[in-house]
Amino acid sequence: MPLDPQKILNWKFPEIEHTYSEKDTMLYALGLGCGFDPSEAGDLKYVYEGGLVALPTIAVVLAYPGNWLESKESTADYSKVLHGEQYLTIHRPIPPAGTVIGRGRVTDLLDKGKEKGAVLFVERQILDKVDGQPIATMLSVAMLRGDGGFGGKPGPQPMPHALPERPATLSVDLKVAPNAALIYRLSGDRNPLHADPAAAAKGGFRMPILHGLCTYGVAGRAIIKACCSNDPKRLKGLKVRFSSPVFPGETIRTEMWPEGENVSFRARVVERDVVVLNNGLATLG
Repeated sequence: MPLDPQKILNWKFPEIEHTYSEKDTMLYALGLGCGFDPSEAGDLKYVYEGGLVALPTIAVVLAYPGNWLESKESTADYSKVLHGEQYLTIHRPIPPAGTVIGRGRVTDLLDKGKEKGAVLFVERQILDKVDGQPIATMLSVAMLRGDGGFGGKPGPQPMPHALPERPATLSVDLKVAPNAALIYRLSGDRNPLHADPAAAAKGGFRMPILHGLCTYGVAGRAIIKACCSNDPKRLKGLKVRFSSPVFPGETIRTEMWPEGENVSFRARVVERDVVVLNNGLATLG
């Protein structure tokens, strides 16, 4: 079935009410590797009820709408969908427990041609149920590699953030636990690609891979640690391009170029020297 662009552009997301607990906040942090080193006192506040705080990137798993492109109704070829970019803006600190409302909408669909596919932009707002005010806004960019050539507009498309050409000023290495994907999936994304070796093999991987948004969260941790004096409230925005998968058990090195309230960054797997996140920009406050 060919892609129906009007069906995609007019897709109606149900409003999602999500109540999460301190346990959920700790589980998310554990999925990102907080507590991997018991002697690292700076991570304790993310996984322990004594003064618990939420990592700002937890926004990506709140009021999560699921893999809607996987449904037949979407008309997209889900087997060829890739998460290309992720943007996050934090409007105010995320509490460690509460009830939020998620509202999603498709903002654009670009046609890059039959050979290159389509590019889909989906916005999600997270609102506090109590006062209705926004907590976070996200934009996910998906590459629909099998769905180009439907006659739509090719652009304009935002240019990726350009990284400095000089060596990075700071870097932080964070080890990914062998069972990290199994922990992270309990925060919402149950795609078997991240758990079942047979599903991973079908996707062309030698073993289950880490969720891209888990790698994203690990990079956020590194930036908070290196550039925010480990104060998560200072991270106001985080955008990045996904460039390659991470395997559980590997080490993610986040390389940073801080300049005032902006931090350019990328992340690479140390063991394979492969860039896994690129063109990153963090905004601090």
